[in-house]
Amino acid sequence: MKKIIQLLVFIIAVNFQINLLADIPHYINFKYILNQSEAGKKAQKVLKTKLDSGIKKLQEKEKNAQEEEKKIIQQKKIITPEEYKKKVDALRNKVSNLQKERNKLLNDVAKQRTSARNQLLKALNPIIKDYMAEKNIKMVIDKKNLLLADDNLDITKDIITKLNQKLKTIKFN
Repeated sequence: MKKIIQLLVFIIAVNFQINLLADIPHYINFKYILNQSEAGKKAQKVLKTKLDSGIKKLQEKEKNAQEEEKKIIQQKKIITPEEYKKKVDALRNKVSNLQKERNKLLNDVAKQRTSARNQLLKALNPIIKDYMAEKNIKMVIDKKNLLLADDNLDITKDIITKLNQKLKTIKFN
């Protein structure tokens, strides 16, 4: 009888502890996952390459525009005022188009970055839900919303491992 009572107390204690653990919110570092997962790293590399190559092309065009400006300034006394005005206006249009091109490049990269982030989060949600069901976790919050927490409640590395198995790359439009 004494052993049965001890066993019953043990089972109740374990059950209570499991339920208590389930009520403790765990946290995840979304920023870390976005930057350190395989798909996130590949997406960042693609976006950085696109941005760098676009900026390099724009810098070449800007350099050409500056050289053209110097030539126009040198020709100012040689050419007629009307012709000078036409060349200055053409140069202004060129500079304006360069600014529009730069803004378009930055907007395109920003849109692709947002799209990649959304794809990653879309793949991440079912992984987190499955992990929560598997580990009997009731709440997961983002680390950026925490002041202090025990490192044992951080599930980021587990989620990255599962995400890397499920999502290898992100497709860009």
